[in-house]
Amino acid sequence: MKISLGTWSFSFGPYADDPIPWEKTIERAAAAGYDGVEICGFSPHIALEDYPTSESRRPVVARLRDLSLEVSGYSADFTTVTPAAEENKQKYLDLFRRNLDLCVDLDAPLIRVDSGTAPGWLTQREYEEAFERLAEVWREAAEAAEQANVLMGWEFEPGFVFNKPSEIVLLHDKVAHPNFKVLFDTAHAYTCSVAGPRQQGKHETLKGGISDLLKMLEGRIGHVHLVDSDGTLYGDETSTHRPLGEGQIDWATFGPRLAQTAPVSWWCVDLCFCANSWDLVEPSLEFVKRMLAPTGQASAQSRR
Repeated sequence: MKISLGTWSFSFGPYADDPIPWEKTIERAAAAGYDGVEICGFSPHIALEDYPTSESRRPVVARLRDLSLEVSGYSADFTTVTPAAEENKQKYLDLFRRNLDLCVDLDAPLIRVDSGTAPGWLTQREYEEAFERLAEVWREAAEAAEQANVLMGWEFEPGFVFNKPSEIVLLHDKVAHPNFKVLFDTAHAYTCSVAGPRQQGKHETLKGGISDLLKMLEGRIGHVHLVDSDGTLYGDETSTHRPLGEGQIDWATFGPRLAQTAPVSWWCVDLCFCANSWDLVEPSLEFVKRMLAPTGQASAQSRR
């Protein structure tokens, strides 16, 4: 098990008006002892439009190697093309393939996707049709990603449609491609299973909360983002991200259970929307190392 740091933690939310530069971010991750970084695909970090060619990406790879940092994944910017819209299928797949090329050049083993549509905009009929279209386009995208040897990870969350526990399982099964996996963000998982905000139609939560959702998704999880949650929304849009140990997740019980149920290669620390995320870089890594210690799954570097 390797531990990475999500670089978007210093670009969005409280940092949106004054993001911390890419170079400073990766230097901090390396100095703290992370095994790698998960790359934010939005400026001022490694956006597709800023790094459009293989040649332009080589210095990025070289600098990461200088710092002994690997890449756990790439969070691409798909905000210009909604994948479930009928007229956008080819546009989305074209953009997806361009981002895949970038992933290959950066040695990123995973590309993150989301459903791209905020809840509440679709009638029930449109909602059901969008569900089917999204499964179809993601099936083709997953095949393209497999050819590039890049795993496709869907991050469900209250900020986007199809966020009920049953929908998460059903959409994964509808895509029905072995290279399409669920990206299990612990804050989103807690919020969606315990509070269930911004759902379409009948409200749905789980009696056992995040532990029940983890059980439902066993065998479907391909990547993990680690952050705490109190079940509320940030800006009335998506899950509030709380520093590890400061929310409602019982990490002493849930952490080892997550490690056993989702035996993935990387756990990514996600401090997005945390006002003091820059001060949480080292404490978050130490928290994860302590949690992994009884399982024996911490990497050699992250044990230091």
